[in-house]
Amino acid sequence: MEFIRTAIDGPLVIRPRVISDTRGFFMECFRERAFLDQGITDRFVQDNCSFSRGGVVRGLHYQRIQPQAKLITVMQGRVLDVIVDIRRESPTRGQHVAVELSDRNKEILYVPIGFAHGFAVLSESALFHYKCSDYYCPEGERGLLWSDPDLDIDWGIAEPIVSTRDAALPRMRDVAASELL
Repeated sequence: MEFIRTAIDGPLVIRPRVISDTRGFFMECFRERAFLDQGITDRFVQDNCSFSRGGVVRGLHYQRIQPQAKLITVMQGRVLDVIVDIRRESPTRGQHVAVELSDRNKEILYVPIGFAHGFAVLSESALFHYKCSDYYCPEGERGLLWSDPDLDIDWGIAEPIVSTRDAALPRMRDVAASELL
């Protein structure tokens, strides 16, 4: 596995070693020892999978109670995965990293605690898998408006399909610092 730093301290793009032949491929998505060697000590306790059709934008979500680190993989399709730094004391608070994840590049995104997360489906559909370092806590669920002009995120979608809930999330500047991580 190759661990690649991003423009913001903390998140990593992971390039797994992929072994391919005429039958298909094999890749190792997670090896605890390799992550520990990179200083990643998160214990992953829950796996989630979602399917979305093309043009869908989900996010930007985070948990204030029981915050989660995530390990994100796209099993089928292509997405623009976006994370926003919401760490209160971070010099890069409010900045984002956008990474294309797909079944072709097989890259994995490590998202540490302290980031809001969202993605846009750039292909006809996408099957999205992520490991989480804590359990989902509905009472702790929070979010930021995906189209917040202050965040200046280019989602790469002309007419995004967004849930009513996500469309009603607040802009980052309207969120109290105590609600950030």
